[in-house]
Amino acid sequence: MLHRIRDVRKARGLTLDEVAKACTPPTTAQTIGRLETGTRTLSLDWLNRIAAALGVDSSALVELPDRIDIPVAARLTADGARALTGSASLSAPQPSGTTQALVVETGVGDYRAGDEIWIETLGPEDFVRALNRDVLVPRPAGRFLFGRLIGREDGKLHLLPFGAGARQQVVADPPSIGMAVRLVRGL
Repeated sequence: MLHRIRDVRKARGLTLDEVAKACTPPTTAQTIGRLETGTRTLSLDWLNRIAAALGVDSSALVELPDRIDIPVAARLTADGARALTGSASLSAPQPSGTTQALVVETGVGDYRAGDEIWIETLGPEDFVRALNRDVLVPRPAGRFLFGRLIGREDGKLHLLPFGAGARQQVVADPPSIGMAVRLVRGL
């Protein structure tokens, strides 16, 4: 299997040791290095563990002939734009099987008209992952509530909608929610 673990790790600015410690369960930098160079066989389990440690989907680590890679021109730091010390590339984002989108028609909060917000559908057992994140919550009769999830208590979700003077809303036992995971914005 052709993989891009080293490319993605370097593009994220992480060392072998940082990736090894971020794996669940943690492993050694030597093991990650061997998996990167191919001296150790990369199983699907290892691919998924490393992808989670890098914060990417496992498909981003697999080299596919039809995937478009975007070359990185420079890094933007607090000191300004800086040249790369080597070559790097990024993979175009790929939606997962649970990805949906929310289209912003009128600017609200930090969102502008024309923005596309990718949301990941979560079941009740995963609602805790969305705390302090923007979420889309289905309501009865085909309505929705979009806001920041600020609390969860006894099956009830506490949301703070966007906009000046917005008041906290409480939604009881929604079957699922959509957590914002990516913002697509034209400049």
